Amino acid sequence: MKVYIESYGCTFNQADGQIIAGILQENDVEIVDTIDNADIIIVNSCYVKLPTENRIIHRIQKLQEEYPDKKIIVGGCMVEIDPEKLEKIGPNCSWIGPHQLNKAYDVVNATYCGDVIREYGFSKESKVGVPKLVDDTLIHIIQICEGCLGSCSFCCTRFARGPLNSYPISDIVAEAKEAIENGACEIQLTAQDTAAFGRDSGEKLSTLIKEVANLDGDFRVRVGMMHPKNILNDVDEIIDAIKHPKVYNFIHLPVQSGSDKVLKDMRRGHTIEQYLEVVSKFKNEIPDLTLAVDIIVGYPTESDDDFDLTVKLLEEIKPSLIHLSKYQHRKGALSSSLREIPPKVMKKRSKFLSEIKSKITEDENRELVGTHQNVLVVEKGSKGGFIAKTDSYIPVIVHDAELGTFVDVLITQATATYLKSELLEK
Repeated sequence: MKVYIESYGCTFNQADGQIIAGILQENDVEIVDTIDNADIIIVNSCYVKLPTENRIIHRIQKLQEEYPDKKIIVGGCMVEIDPEKLEKIGPNCSWIGPHQLNKAYDVVNATYCGDVIREYGFSKESKVGVPKLVDDTLIHIIQICEGCLGSCSFCCTRFARGPLNSYPISDIVAEAKEAIENGACEIQLTAQDTAAFGRDSGEKLSTLIKEVANLDGDFRVRVGMMHPKNILNDVDEIIDAIKHPKVYNFIHLPVQSGSDKVLKDMRRGHTIEQYLEVVSKFKNEIPDLTLAVDIIVGYPTESDDDFDLTVKLLEEIKPSLIHLSKYQHRKGALSSSLREIPPKVMKKRSKFLSEIKSKITEDENRELVGTHQNVLVVEKGSKGGFIAKTDSYIPVIVHDAELGTFVDVLITQATATYLKSELLEK
């Protein structure tokens, strides 16, 4: 059997695709890099936003039209969130839900033999220490927990990932150690909400970060997205952990809105005052911190005044990275019963925030022009050269370097999304 896998969406889902590939390879299934060579195509779907949903649906339909002789298996979040639509567009597709990855070979084998088999539903199976097939041995993703403790009104991902299920620190550290010994120079700790880690098991995120960072070797640790409400109880220790020299000075702390009223409507579980308190603590303790935030533009109850508060918040905290999303209804989300704001208003607000985003992030990056940075070279650039990361996880273009090494550079130019550099003489 030959299988082609394409994974969409977040880092967590990319790791799910690696697990599927690893399990199949252990069972003597050949993983191929082109569809033409495959007997079976696996579409590991993302469903977080409407444009992504449309992209997944179009992709499944196109594959069925262009490759009628090949069998298709759909995995990922769509399986759990919208099985009705999946059944409609792909009645002959097999399914493998994100909690059933250990059954990957069974699903593939049955599908190859002509059956339509569908494995879905929740489980407590660990995703740590299981077989993985990775394209990039330098960056290693470890899923530290799955699911969340939230009830955000706009989110459908929680219906796919379920309640919180944290994996043991000892298992995570063991996988990190093996990855580093095999050449990994960046360990990415990922989850739907890393700040929720251990709330169900009695362990702590700060402990996990320190234990991974204290492993032998030259590497960096990136900590994934943290929900503001769940960081509150452990903020000082998490700051202490991120101050470790092997941990990127980086936090991804979504806020979604600058209005307390909208945050309440979103059921976020925190206030702007609490958010600012957390950000202030981090910036005071880690001056070189890179702060990444998420903003939803045009939530159904967002007024002009609420939008102005979001603008004010961004101008106050000056994040280095801003991820903007236009609000759109999602399958099963509570906010989908609300009337969306007029498209013209949505477009105007989104354009305004996009302009502010570019100015803030470029201004933040410009402050680094002329500085010397020790950067970790992690991947080849799509247009030549290499992409490296500063200690604050800011991308830097390096023209001549060796993958997996640290090099000293002079920052020469800045854009809103990356830096340009010249190598310094040793």
